[in-house]
Amino acid sequence: MRKVIVLEHISLDGVIQAPGGPDEDTSGGFAYGGWIAPYSDAILGTVLRRQMNMPFDLLFGRKTFEIWAPYWPQHADAWPGVNAATKYVASNTMTSGEWQPSVFLNGDIAEKVTKIKQQQGPDLHVWGSGNLIQTLIRHDLVDAFWLMLYPITLGGGKRLFADGTIPAAFKVTESIVTSNGVIVVNYERAGAITTGSL
Repeated sequence: MRKVIVLEHISLDGVIQAPGGPDEDTSGGFAYGGWIAPYSDAILGTVLRRQMNMPFDLLFGRKTFEIWAPYWPQHADAWPGVNAATKYVASNTMTSGEWQPSVFLNGDIAEKVTKIKQQQGPDLHVWGSGNLIQTLIRHDLVDAFWLMLYPITLGGGKRLFADGTIPAAFKVTESIVTSNGVIVVNYERAGAITTGSL
């Protein structure tokens, strides 16, 4: 069974909006696009490259697909696997695109992702795609969160865990702290929440 792995740059207050550049996503008046740039270092670069070189297909929301589609075909040297990966795009308005191979999903996205997970193939990596992630979380379809937690608060913007987050337990399977204070951590699903007394 294929896993859904959410990979995100995230602030201390949970914001995932527009980490890569000022014009990436200004919706809602977001003014801090490109907030990860000051924290780049060799350690983070090495960890990111290792993750990006694993076998994967991509699962996107429409907005992230539209941001990535014109960029990555021109920058294949930086991430060779991204163009060859199958791109599954959740959208009720988009049915085709030039960045191939792509499969467009509409209607009941949770049901369609559940079926894709049951197929043979590499894990499904989700970058960005804030709205899609909320659907995946609500339907308990996320198997792991691979997060880069930055020592910054942004005050507002699209958050990773928004309304509709279900109670769930996770275990840490990998963690590292970069020289600039970014905590890279992998949380894998670990069943239901257990409670007790201290």
